[in-house]
Amino acid sequence: MSRKTGVSLRSLRYYEEKQLLNPIRLENGYREYAESDVERVGIIQLYFGLGLSVKEIGEFFDCAYTEAIKPQCLPNAIVVGEKKREQIRKQIEILRKAEAHLDNCLSSWKEILRKGEGQK
Repeated sequence: MSRKTGVSLRSLRYYEEKQLLNPIRLENGYREYAESDVERVGIIQLYFGLGLSVKEIGEFFDCAYTEAIKPQCLPNAIVVGEKKREQIRKQIEILRKAEAHLDNCLSSWKEILRKGEGQK
């Protein structure tokens, strides 16, 4: 699983400890992962990257990533999801402003160099 996902063994064990992953344990102690666990690990990584806690990720999985969606937990999942989406939108806005500022600086600096080269 580590090779397939690029996630360290330590992280996989942590996800298992926090019940985000539940591989089958074989008699020899090896873990057997389902093919769907590859996608699940990717989703876990995405959610951690978005700043969700283990608890929030676990609630999302309990609610929406089981065989049957549990309607009783959807209101909380929606609240958490909408809050996180708003945070992401704000981060995107900040990044766009930073990109525009950097573009202006780079353009200005390149122009200064271009004009300076012509005066030599």
